[in-house]
Amino acid sequence: MVSQTLSVRSRIFVAALAASVISGLPAVAGSSYPAHTPVSEVTRPPMGWVGFCVEYYPECKTKPSVPRDILLTTQAWNELERINLWVNTHIKPMADMDHWGVVERWNYPDDGYGDCEDYVLLKRRLLIQLGWPREALLVTVVLDDNEDEGHAVLTVTTDKGDYVLDNKKGDILLWSKTGYRFIMRQSQSDPSVWVSLIDPQPVTVTATGPFGILRLRTHD
Repeated sequence: MVSQTLSVRSRIFVAALAASVISGLPAVAGSSYPAHTPVSEVTRPPMGWVGFCVEYYPECKTKPSVPRDILLTTQAWNELERINLWVNTHIKPMADMDHWGVVERWNYPDDGYGDCEDYVLLKRRLLIQLGWPREALLVTVVLDDNEDEGHAVLTVTTDKGDYVLDNKKGDILLWSKTGYRFIMRQSQSDPSVWVSLIDPQPVTVTATGPFGILRLRTHD
């Protein structure tokens, strides 16, 4: 049922609600990768998300809806860049153990400090407050080949592909240009449902960390 729902996409216009310098849309180069991250079956949510939904229960009490992609106009792109830059420059990185005294806690960085998923949650919240649909703003778990544990980014689904907002990178990149291996993300139809992602690269990687056991598929 989820896979059928995820295949339904509709487009909406998103007007920029703040003034910004028009820098133009990103160039979309030809690639053997699909524009949108391939989605597989439903999987278990990260434990941090489960804890977040306990603490912020009203935000997770949502009903299934129709997936939507952003129409990536120049105005929409400028809005993404503005929010991404503001959060990346105003929030200071701090590990959960130093911040909260626990290994893993997903929270809003309202005190100005947080780790990767906190950056993601704030970007998602600010964009939703500006009128962006939650169905196009997906918390995503990825794996960096240079590290041993998972990392969280925000995937924005658009008519031109899936773009990634990341606290480690200043530029907003198409998912296939990030260098990450994509593990799982929220379903577009229900933010409390998580789906595994299919990485097109023909390798298998296993890693453990606060996101749980992360395993990538082997492809032919």
